[in-house]
Order: sequence, then C-alpha cells, then structure tokens
Amino acid sequence: MSFPRAIDGPRLYDWATRSVAELSARRAEINALNVFPVPDADTGSNMAHTMEAALAEAKKLASHDDVAQVARALSIGSVRGARGNSGLVLSQVLRAIADAAVVGQIAGPDVAYALTTAVQLVDRAISKPVEGTIITVLRSAALAAQEAGEDLHEVVTAAVAAARIALAKTPSQLDVLRDAGVVDAGGMGLLVLLEALLAEVEGSAAVSSAPTEVHGQAAELEIMFFFTGDLALLEQRLQGMGDSLGIARAEENCGSVHIHSRQAGPVIEAAFATGQVTDLRLEVLPDAPQVGAPRRVVVAVTPAGSIAELYREAGAVVVTPGEDIVSEILAEVRTTSAQELILLPNGQLDQRQLVAVERATHAFEQTLTIVPTSRLVSGIAALTVHNPSVPVSVAAYAMTEAAAAMRTTILTECAPGETVEQATERVCLPLLGDGAEQVVVLSRVELDVDKLEAELGLDVMAFPADGLDHLVEIGVE
Repeated sequence: MSFPRAIDGPRLYDWATRSVAELSARRAEINALNVFPVPDADTGSNMAHTMEAALAEAKKLASHDDVAQVARALSIGSVRGARGNSGLVLSQVLRAIADAAVVGQIAGPDVAYALTTAVQLVDRAISKPVEGTIITVLRSAALAAQEAGEDLHEVVTAAVAAARIALAKTPSQLDVLRDAGVVDAGGMGLLVLLEALLAEVEGSAAVSSAPTEVHGQAAELEIMFFFTGDLALLEQRLQGMGDSLGIARAEENCGSVHIHSRQAGPVIEAAFATGQVTDLRLEVLPDAPQVGAPRRVVVAVTPAGSIAELYREAGAVVVTPGEDIVSEILAEVRTTSAQELILLPNGQLDQRQLVAVERATHAFEQTLTIVPTSRLVSGIAALTVHNPSVPVSVAAYAMTEAAAAMRTTILTECAPGETVEQATERVCLPLLGDGAEQVVVLSRVELDVDKLEAELGLDVMAFPADGLDHLVEIGVE
C-alpha cells in the first residue's frame, strides 16, 4: 500500500480536525488519569480545549492549501488558547510543526525535526520539566523519529510505537503514577495526537491502536491491573496482544487482569477504553538467557575538541553539551546496541539534567549507571580503570573509587609575572601528600612537562585541552 510522501495543507488541517474529535471523545478517559502534578482531572479537557482553539484559528483561513499558513494558524490558536501545563506543551508541539512547515511541506525528516524542536521548546517553557510525564513520551517519539529515515509513514509509525512504550513505562519513573496505578495523562493525550497523525497518513477512518512494528525489540512486560466493567469484552480485546492472559474474577463485572506483552501501550489503552482500571502495575520480564556478557559502553560528557578526542581514544562514546544535552545523550546511546551504559558527567551536567537523563532511560531497554565524576580529570581516572569483563555494578564501583581518590583543582589565570608552569605548580602543591604518584594535567596552553616533573618530583601526564573554560585542570592520583 502506498502512503503520501509529505503532509500538505489540507491533510494537516484534517489531522487537526481528527485530533479535536479524538481528544474530545477520550476527554473523560484522559481526565481520569490526571494525578500529576495535581489530581484535578482536567488534562483531557485542557488538551481538547487547546486543540479546539488551534483548529478555530485555522478555520479562519480562506484556504487550507498552504501548509505553512495552516501550521502557523494552528500554532497561534493553540498558544492563545492553551490551558494548563498539558495545553502549554501541546502549543509548543504545534509551534514546532509551524517551524518545520516553512519549507512548504511536512515530510518525514520535517516530522522528526518538529518533534525534536518541540522537546527543546517544552524544556524552555516549563521551569522544571519532570520525567515520567508528557516530556518523556515526546522525547522518546522524537528520538525514534530521528532514527527512522526519511519516509513519512515510517517516521510517524516509529514515533507512535516509541510513544506507546514510553507511556506504558511512565509509572516506573514517577511514584505518584505508580501509587495511583495509572499512566501519565498528558503522555496519553500526546499519544492520541500521534496516533491521529498516523491514521491521517494511512487514510484510516479511525485511529488505530493495532500493534506497530518497531526497530529493535521492546522488552516483554508483565501488565497487571484491577478492572471493573465488561470482562468478556476486555478479554476479547486483549486476545492477540500477548500471552499468559488471565482474569481472576472477584465478581462478574470486576477482577484482576494479568498479561505478558511487548505491546504495553495498546494493552493499557484497550483496558481504559473498555472500563475502569485501578492498581496498574508493570514489571519487565527477563529476556531469554543471553549467550555471553551484555554489551556495555561508557558515555562521557566533554567539551568539543582535543578533550573529546582524548576520551574517544580511551574507548568512550562522547557527547558534547548543546542546547538540549539530555536529548543529545539519549540520542547517542540509542544508536548503540549496548544493554549497559555508564555515564561520566564530568561536571558538565547539573542535578536536574542528571535526574532527567536517568529517568528518561527508563523508557528504553538500557540500564544506566552514573559514576560521579565532578571534573574532566576525574572522568579520565574513572575511564582508566574500567573493566568491561566484570559486572557493571563492580565496574562502576571501581570507577567511582578511582574518581573519588583523585584530588583535583583548576587554574583560572596566572598571577602577574608568573609562568603557566609556575602557576600550575602553585595550585598543585596543596594537593600533594602521602601516596601521591602522578599528576594529570589538562591545559589550554603548551606546558614544559619536564620542568613540572622536576619541581613536583612526580610523573606528570599533560594533555592539550582546547575546550576548557579555565586555563588548566589538575588531578593528583
């Protein structure tokens, strides 16, 4: 079956119309999920109202032939009519679509660009973004879209599949969702919009919740919940979505439901669409026994330039900080086939970013361990002792010990009349003590290593560091 190569103005307008209908139809369902940030049961209403305001602005156009004009109208209407945090996020998604549509069409790469831009816009619009919410679902969709290639249908299909998986895993990232037994309401609303887009591209009469092919294999989840409603209808809808389906009836219209599935998103959607769901729990089931050790990579956050090259030569995957470092890290690690990830932040990430990275990786089938490296020289010490043949927890423990054992300082500038070598010696001396064996120096300028070794009485390893914010960084082991 052939699908359109790009979204034109009429198709974008039809998507907005379809989205309003879907959000309106599922308003109560999404409202019932709303427990974060406050349980005010209005997320579905807010998203529906925001999308209605967007569509109303687009209806004012004399023609819907120009996709850029339609996208701009949707953006303006949503920003003016945004309600609540979820409406604010939705308005930024539509603004990103407008940015992508300026080229005159919305093809596969433009959808990926729009989703990626939306992540950045939302991150700026919300003072303290929280993972396990709509931002996590949006980021997962954006990353999958980036990897899907250029075909419009494949890009949207990948985004929907990733959003479903990320939504299903939101309870594992946010305690309030897990305690309430629900998925994130805003994330569900975003999934509705993405599914509406896929239905529009496919020319479907209604939004499809059919299983979607994804690149790679999602983890099999054990999905458990208490259901009140038509159990026979629910059982019929869940057939084919997984195995080990079991329903323990408390009464004829309520009971505990259990199923193993790699399609957690559609399972949860079907349950909420059929009746009342409470006490929702998700657990990752162990995969089939692996032959050999799981693949592992060490990810280091460093400035661009010679420092980044130094880390690459030592075997690390390097990410240089940009506008959205969280998405950049996740995009980099998703391109690997590693099951285990060790992150060296090297003082380049703040606490909010560390929390966001750690929680965001819950949406993927990769285990992240953060080694607390506060400086770039600490990261070098940690990377030096990494042993890929031992379990990841043991490797991370040894790396943490090495980083903690290194005494570090920085040199921002030389005193008047002082050479760089003299200034380096001055700030280094207080770090020397019993057991000091060598000094590691990262410097923006060339150093006389022989002179430093003679003055300090220790081996000195000096590396060029053209990306440093300061003049010299020093570590004593």
